[in-house]
Amino acid sequence: MCSDLVPGQSVQGVFLVQTKEVRQKKTGEPYLSLVLMDRTGEVDAKMWDNIGEVADTFDRDDFVRVRGQAQEYNRKVQITVHSLQRVADEEVDIADFLPVSKRDAAEMWRELEGVVASVSNPHLKEMLEAVFGDPAIADAYRRAPAAKGIHHAWIGGLLEHVLSMCALARFFASHYPGIDGDLLLTGVLLHDIGKIRELDFTRSFTYTSEGGLVGHIQIGLRIVAEHLPQGFPPRLRNLVEHMILSHHGQLEFGSPKLPSFPEAMLLHLIDLTDSKMAAIQAALERERNSESVWTGYNAALERSLLDRGKYLREAAAPPRPAPGNEQKRRSSPFAAALLSALDDGKGK
Repeated sequence: MCSDLVPGQSVQGVFLVQTKEVRQKKTGEPYLSLVLMDRTGEVDAKMWDNIGEVADTFDRDDFVRVRGQAQEYNRKVQITVHSLQRVADEEVDIADFLPVSKRDAAEMWRELEGVVASVSNPHLKEMLEAVFGDPAIADAYRRAPAAKGIHHAWIGGLLEHVLSMCALARFFASHYPGIDGDLLLTGVLLHDIGKIRELDFTRSFTYTSEGGLVGHIQIGLRIVAEHLPQGFPPRLRNLVEHMILSHHGQLEFGSPKLPSFPEAMLLHLIDLTDSKMAAIQAALERERNSESVWTGYNAALERSLLDRGKYLREAAAPPRPAPGNEQKRRSSPFAAALLSALDDGKGK
């Protein structure tokens, strides 16, 4: 429902509360600012009246039944909530409320197993088989989102993101001479593996205590160390760990190290490309029902985005007369007589 809302539409349905804040109007009166979600996406919502009656009846991660109206605000659809009521957990199925990859999970996992099987370096292959052969890791890796909200923020998002990166990695490894394709693919498969423990995705997308304290880069190093085969070459281990440590590319973006060899740099650039493109596509999809050719300001991308399709369709559409102008043009006796004379002249 969230992704299909259009301005003016009446809204009646059950949503999962992703965020909840009690804020103040300019008058000092409270209002509720919410982000509601279902498996199609998320939507901002505001409740302006009767806050005292409902504010303490529900919390973040609760299910609520909402009645309201969809409106456009800052070029985005937003729900004005008229009434809200908490729904008991046993009345809903959580799977209906978390966004899910459009790709089939089993198909994606088979594709990942094919990538691991394609690695020819015996040390890297043995390590990858140990990591992804761990049932707990395999189960979490199938379901984890790639991020809390910026890109691939849905169940199966991490796996979808990594497989997209594998396709790019194979292209770049064949395009640039001297690239170790096995090492690059290993970095792609492991760079974000720490997110399976950094993020909690059982009910909504939040950080675990381990994730908040340590972060996915360091957790990824722990996972690799826990599954490192005996006799694994120390220098090769240094290269793999460096790729995990440096994949954000810059110190200010959370990388403890800067990429220091070609495969590490390519890993960073491939990750950046795929995450940015996914974020752009998601932003355009969220506002596809808006009439504007520009999206609202996207804080993660630090810009508004142009919807190219809308922009080109707008240029191709014939100009429309201002509302009421046609009727006014024909409404006066003089205008009617003039148009009649012009029509008679065309027939001669």
